[in-house]
Amino acid sequence: MKKKVLKSAAFASLLLAISCGQTSTSEKPEAQAGSDTTTLEIEKPQLTFGFIKLTDMAPLAIAKEKGFFEDEGLFVSVEAQSNWKNVLDRVIDGQLDGSHMLAGQPIAAGAGFGRQAELVTPFSMDLNGNGITVSNNVWSMMKPNIPKDSEGKPVHPIRSESLKPAIKSYNEQGNAFKMGMVFPVSTHNYEIRYWLAADDIHPGMYTKENIQGQVDADVLLSVTPPPQMPATLESGTIYGYCVGEPWNQQAVFKGIGVPVVTNYDIWKNNPEKVFVMTKKFVEQYPNTAVAVTKALIRAGKWLDEPGNRAEAVKILSMSQYVGADEVVLANSMTGTFEFEKGDKRSMPDFNVFYRYNATYPFYSDGIWFLTQMRRWGQIPESKSAEWYGEKIKEIYRPDIWTKAAEILVSEGKIPEADIPETDGYKPATDEFIDGKTYDAKDPIGYINSFSIGNKD
Repeated sequence: MKKKVLKSAAFASLLLAISCGQTSTSEKPEAQAGSDTTTLEIEKPQLTFGFIKLTDMAPLAIAKEKGFFEDEGLFVSVEAQSNWKNVLDRVIDGQLDGSHMLAGQPIAAGAGFGRQAELVTPFSMDLNGNGITVSNNVWSMMKPNIPKDSEGKPVHPIRSESLKPAIKSYNEQGNAFKMGMVFPVSTHNYEIRYWLAADDIHPGMYTKENIQGQVDADVLLSVTPPPQMPATLESGTIYGYCVGEPWNQQAVFKGIGVPVVTNYDIWKNNPEKVFVMTKKFVEQYPNTAVAVTKALIRAGKWLDEPGNRAEAVKILSMSQYVGADEVVLANSMTGTFEFEKGDKRSMPDFNVFYRYNATYPFYSDGIWFLTQMRRWGQIPESKSAEWYGEKIKEIYRPDIWTKAAEILVSEGKIPEADIPETDGYKPATDEFIDGKTYDAKDPIGYINSFSIGNKD
């Protein structure tokens, strides 16, 4: 069923429905087109949200610094967390009211991999934003195998085929080839696996006995927290990694590594981070959940408006947020990306926060993560095609997003055209580095299309 914007009387009914069941007798003004902000009856105004120091936490920083949370009657503390496990645990345990989170975390929690809990995603924080970086030594072995353009620069996207000589060289010296990713259910884990397997490099399987996911692996993947990636690479503990910004550009800045591919090239306009709350929270505080989503949608829109990225970089460089040098943050946040030092290329869609319906939590995005969990053995048993759709609808909550967006339309803060007419599924796409077609309505066929990984 397609989403439509509620207007006039229908919109007034929406506000009444959102506020229904609350004990407060405070007034609930109706919105008028072009008015400042609709006052929802906020059940919990004092909130604490978590994040990891990555540029894609930007909607949280902007919603706070530009006053979007305050406009909704919300008083929000935004606190950096040490690692993704800590983020997950603190949301589940109620120490955080919500958090910037890996897209795979709420999905895995609902699908039974790792710590289980009922978490929901009403807002997608961004598209793209990751890269795969290798050490200078590995790059020196890759570079001769990469086609060059007329200026002698490497032709992008760079396939993992060019990595095979480096893997062979390390193995001949008695060294397993080791690379880092940020968490077992991170986009980064699935992206580096996808990139490797696209050229028949086996990234390893998860089993009950091997929870590291290294069974039959040609490359050993292990977890490293994002801010520690450059130092771990420099120490020689790993020879490459997949991470979000600014930690690929930091390797270039420090002269210790070379980014070779971005996740835009692995899967064009792929979903990255999400904002997550518990199911209990959104049921207990429904208006608060809508108000939070409103503020975050506005933040995403602000981030993608022309001319705002320079200010965003200054905000993100503050110690309480990402805390990286402005020059490092600007490399990717202002529409460029530097690969080999001095090889800076235009990448206007490296960080997308609003365009292409980036903030909408599409079921099809979530189902992709479920297919990868099954492909690599994190979901150990076959599931029916129906299971994928049913499971993701427990976790992804476009209904909350739509309520928030419809109010923003009535307030004149976003155009009606920015609400997608969708059943929650994007059309099938083949915009992957290996050209395979992904149709979220045929998850079994998609899983079975790969030469490496589980088959159902």
